[in-house]
Amino acid sequence: MKNKDNFTQTEYNPFDGPVAGQSLTDEPGNYPWEHAPQYTDPEELLDSMYDQLTSGKMAEQIIAMLDAGVPVEAIVRTMTFSGFMQGKYTPDVGFMIIEPLMKLVSAIGIRAGVSELKLSLEDLSNNKFLKDMAELKAANNQLQGITKDIQEDIPEQGQGSGLMAKPMPAEEEEQPQLEGEV
Repeated sequence: MKNKDNFTQTEYNPFDGPVAGQSLTDEPGNYPWEHAPQYTDPEELLDSMYDQLTSGKMAEQIIAMLDAGVPVEAIVRTMTFSGFMQGKYTPDVGFMIIEPLMKLVSAIGIRAGVSELKLSLEDLSNNKFLKDMAELKAANNQLQGITKDIQEDIPEQGQGSGLMAKPMPAEEEEQPQLEGEV
């Protein structure tokens, strides 16, 4: 099927997809999550993660994200999904560590003094954005008032006489006409 720009547009074909059971024909063990997990005990996993999260560089990154307004829930969801994808633990262990991880990440943010700590993805209200925009608008209006006052204080000077200067009324009358002009 051709559209108005002569590009070929393919139609949706419900039969153009993987055959049922096709994923079962792949070589098993291609992905990290298809192997035995590194951790099966949630407490052992949390001890390991506590050591990693409270270390210098990882803690700084978490604090920077929290300070930038990233919710604790988003950080923890990303960490748990990443751990599963790397084959460190199974999905059920990942779900079991979510609450303790959220408490740990929150404690890191509180201890670091993050002023506006957002806990869940639902905390992403536009209140801070709207407040910042109102302050920016007020500052812009104040700046325009100052600029207007400064412009009024500058004495008017004569017009320039450069090449690009607007011709003065006397100059307009005295310009010679070239041949062929009417």
